[in-house]
Amino acid sequence: MPRPNDLLDVLLTGPHRTGRVTHIESIPARAAKPGAWPLWVDPVVRDRFMTAGIVAPWAHQAQAAALAWSRRHVVIATGTASGKSLAYQLPALTAARTGRRLGGTTLYISPTKALAADQLRSLDELGVPGVMATTYDGDTPIELRDVARTHATYLLTNPDMLHHAMLPAHHRWAGFLRSLRFVVVDECHGYRGVFGSHVAQVLRRLRRVCAMYGSTPTFVLASATTANPARTAKLLIGMLPIEAVTEDGSPSGAKTFLLWEPPLLGDGATRDARSAGTAPAPGDTAPAPGDTAPTSSDTTTTLSDTSTTPGHAATASGDTDTSRPNAGPSDADAATVDAPPATTTAAGPVARDPHLGAADPGRPAVSSPTITGDGAPDPAGPERGSGSWGVDGGSARRRSVLAETADLLTDLVIADARTVAFVRSRRAAETVAGLARSALTEVDASLPNRVASYRAGYLAYERRSLEAALNDGSLVGLAATTALELGVDVSGLDAVLIAGWPGTRASLWQQAGRAGRAGQESLAVLVASDNPLDSYLVQHPEAIFEQPVEETVLDPDNPYVLAPHLCAAAAERPLTSQDAAIFGPSTDDVLATLEHRRLLRRRVKDETTWHWTKRERPTDLADLRGSGGLVSLVEAGTGRVLGTVDGVRAHSTAHEGAVYVHQGDTYVIESLDLDDGVAMALPGAPDYTTTAREVSTLRVLEESASEKWGAARLTFGTVEVVSQVVGYLKRALRNGAVLGEVPLDLPERRLRTRSVWWTLPDDAIAAAGVSMADAPGAAHAAEHASIGILPLVASCDRWDIGGLSTLLHPDTGMLTVFVHDGHPGGAGFAERGFHAARSWLTATRDTIAACPCRDGCPSCVQSPKCGNGNAPLDKAGAVRLLDMLLSGTD
Repeated sequence: MPRPNDLLDVLLTGPHRTGRVTHIESIPARAAKPGAWPLWVDPVVRDRFMTAGIVAPWAHQAQAAALAWSRRHVVIATGTASGKSLAYQLPALTAARTGRRLGGTTLYISPTKALAADQLRSLDELGVPGVMATTYDGDTPIELRDVARTHATYLLTNPDMLHHAMLPAHHRWAGFLRSLRFVVVDECHGYRGVFGSHVAQVLRRLRRVCAMYGSTPTFVLASATTANPARTAKLLIGMLPIEAVTEDGSPSGAKTFLLWEPPLLGDGATRDARSAGTAPAPGDTAPAPGDTAPTSSDTTTTLSDTSTTPGHAATASGDTDTSRPNAGPSDADAATVDAPPATTTAAGPVARDPHLGAADPGRPAVSSPTITGDGAPDPAGPERGSGSWGVDGGSARRRSVLAETADLLTDLVIADARTVAFVRSRRAAETVAGLARSALTEVDASLPNRVASYRAGYLAYERRSLEAALNDGSLVGLAATTALELGVDVSGLDAVLIAGWPGTRASLWQQAGRAGRAGQESLAVLVASDNPLDSYLVQHPEAIFEQPVEETVLDPDNPYVLAPHLCAAAAERPLTSQDAAIFGPSTDDVLATLEHRRLLRRRVKDETTWHWTKRERPTDLADLRGSGGLVSLVEAGTGRVLGTVDGVRAHSTAHEGAVYVHQGDTYVIESLDLDDGVAMALPGAPDYTTTAREVSTLRVLEESASEKWGAARLTFGTVEVVSQVVGYLKRALRNGAVLGEVPLDLPERRLRTRSVWWTLPDDAIAAAGVSMADAPGAAHAAEHASIGILPLVASCDRWDIGGLSTLLHPDTGMLTVFVHDGHPGGAGFAERGFHAARSWLTATRDTIAACPCRDGCPSCVQSPKCGNGNAPLDKAGAVRLLDMLLSGTD
C-alpha cells in the first residue's frame, strides 16, 4: 500500500506543482480506548462479531449500546470509520434474537439506498441465527415486500419509503410496528435544511403511529462529529430527552491533509508531462461537458441557474436516487400557504434589471441587460469554478477544479493508489472520470477501465456493481458524488480528493474519512474551486482545522414543511389537539390554515379531530428531497431508461436541446414532458455544451427582524422570488465560445422564502466613495461574495441560497442586497446569516480585499450562477460599500 509521503511526492512531481499547495496539515494517529462486551449481549451475537475479527467493542460503542439497551434515546457522534454501526447493532441484534412477538424488531433508516445495501451486506456476513434482515426501498421487488412485512426483524429503509409506503399503509405493518424496539437513524448529520425538516416530521409521524400500536421504540442516531449533536437529534425526533456519546474510542491512522489551489491560467496551468508518462489532459484549453466556460462577452446565466422553485427546493444533500413508489394524483400547492399575487402593471409583470431597480430620473442609467439575480440553482449544473466566469478579459481566473482533480486522480491511479474523488454534481462525476480515463489511455491501455464514476441517477445494478468493484480492487479510481459519502464501507482507500468545498466541515471530514478506514495512514486533498469561499479557506487553513464542526441547521416548524405532514398524519389517524405535543408549536396555526383551505375537515364530538377527506394521496404533497418528483431519461428509438433526474433539475439539465452525459456517452434531449415525467434523449456527439438562462424578480412580503447599523439597516424577513428558465446557450467545446441562443417556453416558478438583506441610502453610498454609476456593480459584487461566504456561518453551500442586488428596490426605496434561502418557507440559512451578520460580512469584505486580482474574479466577486453574466461588477466599490456597512456596527 502506498504511504502518504510517497503519494505526496507523486502529486508534487513536475514543474509548478509545489506552488499549488497552500497548506499541509499533519493529523496524528489516535490510540484506541477499548471497552468490554456488555453482559446483556446475546452470546450468539457476541460470538459472531468475534468471529468477524472484533475482539471487543471500543469504549464509545459499548457506552452507546448500553444506553440504547436501557431504553434511553442516544446519539453517537464520532468520526468516520469509528464503528458506529456496532453501537446500534449490538442491542438491535440481541433484541431481534427474541423474535417479533416479544418486541424484537428494528427499523433502520438511512438517507441513501447505497448505505442501506452496505448495512445489509454486513448483517448477512455476520449471519446471526434468528435474525431476518432485509431492505425495503424502491429497488425491492414487489414479491419480496410482503416477505419483509411479514417476517423481517431488522428492516432497512429510507425516509422516502417510510413517508410514501410504510406510514400510509401502517395497518399492513401492524405486526412489525407493534414489536418495534429500536429505530436507528443513520448519518443523521445529513438531515439538514428542508430535507432534514421533512425527515423530522416523518419521524414524528412514525412515533405517533407506533403509539397507536402500543410501542415506544428507542431511537439510536448515528452522526459524524458535529456541534451540539444532542440538540440536532432532539430536533429530528421531537425534543425527547436524549444522551450524546461524543468521545471517540476507535484508533485512527495518521492522515496528511493538503489544501490545493489550482493555478491561474497561463501560470503552469496545462498538464505537466512527467516521468510517469502522463499525457496532457483534456480540459485545460477547452471545457468538457459539464465544465462550461463562458466568455468575456457573455451576459447570460449558466446551466446551474435553476433552483428557486416553490415546493421543489434545490438540495445539496446527498443521494436523490431513492425511487418513489407509484404515486396517485397530487395537488402541487395544496399544503402551502397562499402568497399574495405578484406585482403587475396593465401590461403584465414588470421586467426590469434587478441590479438597477425602479426607474429614477435622478439616477444615471447603467447598462446591464438581463433581469435575473444570483439564483439558488440546482447542484446538477456546472461544478463551481469549473469554467471561466469572467466578464473582464483582464480578470484572473484559475484552472478548472474538475480538470485539476482529474489530473490528481490520474496520477494516483498510475501509482496504484485506491482513490475516490468527491465532486459536487452528477455531471462533474462524469467529467472527472472521463478526463482521467482520457489521460490514462496515453499511459497504459488497461488503466482507463480501472476508473469509473458513481452518482445518483444510475440504475440499481450499476451502483451495486461499482461498489463491489471498488471494494475488490478492480476499480482503483472513482469520481463520486455524495451518494458515496454517507457511510458506505469502502475499506482500504489510500487517498481522497475533494473537488471544491463540500459545504460543511462535517461533510469535509466525512469525505476525508473515507481514506484510511482500516486504520492505515492516508492522504486527503481539498482542491479549491474558483470561488470566494474556497479561496478564503485554502488561504486561511485555521478556518478548517481550528474551528469546530458546524451545528446542523433544520426547522421542522417551517409551515411549508409541517402542513403536508399534518395532512398525511390525519390520513393515518385523525389528528387531535394533543398532537401539537408531537408536531410542534406551529401545529395549531397550520391546522387552522389547512381547515380554512378545506384540506382538512374538523369534527367536534367528544373531542375535536381533524380528518383528511380527499381522494388524493396526502403524502404526495410533501417532496422530502425537494426533487419535484423524478423525470426519467429515455433513449429515443430503443425505450431504454438511461437514468433519472430530479424534477427541479429537469428545467436546466433535461430541457429540449440540452446536452446530457451518461457514463461517458453523450445525448441530446429531444423533448421534455414535465407532466408525465419523461425526457426523450437522442444519442449524439455534439461539439458544444448547453447552459440554461433564467430570469428572476424579488419582492419583500414581511419584515421579521431589523437592526440599525449607522446609516445602513440589516433586515430578516419573508420574500417572494419569481423565476423562469427562458432559454439556453450553445457553447463550443473547443473554447467555450457562444455559438447561439435558443429560446425555451418553460413554466414560471414562484418561491416564497426567507431572506436577509441590507440597505444603504444615497448619502451613505456617496460617503463610501462610490458613485451612483458604479453602485450597481459594487452592490452586485458584494452580493456574490456574501453568498459565497455565508457557508462559513451556516451549514449550507452557495447552491442552497440565492440573492439579488439593486440600486433602488421598490420595497426599500434604496440600494439593497438580498441573500435568500433557496427553499419554500426558508431553511434557516438566511436567519443564521442575520444573527451572525458581522462575522459573515467582515469575512466577505476581507476575502474581496485580499484577492490579488485587479477587477474581480471567481475567487472573490464573480459567481458561476449569475443571471446577469457577472456584469456589472465593481470589486473596489464592493469593499467600500461593505466598509461603510460594517462601520455602523462599531
